[in-house]
Amino acid sequence: MSAGEGNYYIPDPSPWPIITMVALFSLFVGLALMINGVAIGWFGIILGIALLAYMFYGWFRDVVIENLSDKYNEQVDRSFRYGMFWFIASEVFFFITFFGALYYIRNISVEWLGGTGYLAATHEHLYDQFTSHWPTAGPGQLGGEFQAMGALGIPAINTLILLTSGATITWAHWGLKLDNQKTLVRGLAATIALGLLFVVLQVWEYHHAYKELNLTLESGVYGSTFYMLTGFHGLHVTIGAIMLISILARSMRGHFTPHNHFAFEAVAWYWHFVDVVWLGLFIFVYWF
Repeated sequence: MSAGEGNYYIPDPSPWPIITMVALFSLFVGLALMINGVAIGWFGIILGIALLAYMFYGWFRDVVIENLSDKYNEQVDRSFRYGMFWFIASEVFFFITFFGALYYIRNISVEWLGGTGYLAATHEHLYDQFTSHWPTAGPGQLGGEFQAMGALGIPAINTLILLTSGATITWAHWGLKLDNQKTLVRGLAATIALGLLFVVLQVWEYHHAYKELNLTLESGVYGSTFYMLTGFHGLHVTIGAIMLISILARSMRGHFTPHNHFAFEAVAWYWHFVDVVWLGLFIFVYWF
């Protein structure tokens, strides 16, 4: 059914939701089996990832074909924008949860375990030798002695990289608005290069943390919160870079015009969101 001025496009029945369900089921069952030491769990994980990759390729391919066939009108475009807005909103609350956990641990739990705060009385009954300080591995110094990751060095460089990538993707957007294909492609290519460089430097940072600082996932509460926050952000940067590569390929094929480029805008929104989250991480995880 095509979308005219007064019609809303209704797609044909699609197998992709069912494939998604099977992929997630296989992935989660495989992960559960692997955690419990069942070797076949790896097969479920690999199958789930493969099906998810196939689903993403096929489903987005269908949407691109529908868009290029002029089946979408302004109402459909508006619904895409609403969907992307609420998706990013859910991601905001995802990271707020981890920032909230970090705040609770640093400003409440560590304080009352050390004998201060509104639950100070528990200090005598739980760990009377524990002293309040951050960073800490927690009572008993789980995982041994470690050094905290400082804000200077790789974290500061990665901050500059992401801020620059925010500028390059804006530059690409300007090129698209002005119907300048070269600026669009160059801006996207620069953003992708900066995003991948960020991921490479983060891997290097993790290697340094494990080998030289003894900062691991076993380093108590500091290690777990550090890797959960920075690791999930690194995953989002990786996903964003993959999305940008797809948009770059479409841009080189001339899929976007100054008046029809929601896919580009959606990825740009996502990338700016990743930038903002990193600023929060740099301030509250590395700096303070």
